[in-house]
Amino acid sequence: MAQDSLSASEVIELLDLAPHATCGFVAETYRSVNRIVAGGLRAPFADGRPVGSALYFLVTPERPVRLHRIRNHKQYHRNRGDPLQVFALYPDGSHTVEVVGPDLAAGNKVQLFLPGGTFHTGRLRPGGSWFLGASTEWPGVEPGDVEIGEVRDLQERFPGASALLDAFARSTP
Repeated sequence: MAQDSLSASEVIELLDLAPHATCGFVAETYRSVNRIVAGGLRAPFADGRPVGSALYFLVTPERPVRLHRIRNHKQYHRNRGDPLQVFALYPDGSHTVEVVGPDLAAGNKVQLFLPGGTFHTGRLRPGGSWFLGASTEWPGVEPGDVEIGEVRDLQERFPGASALLDAFARSTP
C-alpha cells in the first residue's frame, strides 16, 4: 500500500494528470523555451531540441510504464507512493532491474538515470497501489524521440533478458 493518505485518483486530479501512451498518467511540467538550434547537436538531435523538459508521471497496477525508449537522457525522480520496479535494457547490451523507492537501506534509488536509447518499462511491486515520480530529459523530448518496444524483437537483441522481458510483459494489462 502507498505510504500516503492520498489515493491515486486524488493525485491524478490534484496534479491534472492525463492518461499517457507510455507512462501511466502524465503532466508535462516544464519545456524549455530555449532551444538548441538545428545543427547544434549531432544526430538524432541535429534538427534542434528544447534544452530540457520535465514531467510528473503516476503508475498504477492497471497503468504501468509501457516498454519504450527515448533518444534523450532521462532521470527518474521518486516523489511519493509505492516503490517502482524499473527494468532497463541499455544500449551496450546489458540490462538491470532497479527499484525507485524510499528504502535507501534496501538499495532503493530516489533517482535513476537512464541514458538515451535505453529501452525500459516499470511496474509496481506486488500489492502496490501507485507510484508518483517525475522525469527530466535533456535535450527536451519531442514526439519523434519516443519508440515503443516490441517484446519479441527485444528478446532477440537481448537474449539474456528474455525471461525478464516476459515477466514484465505479463504484468502489463
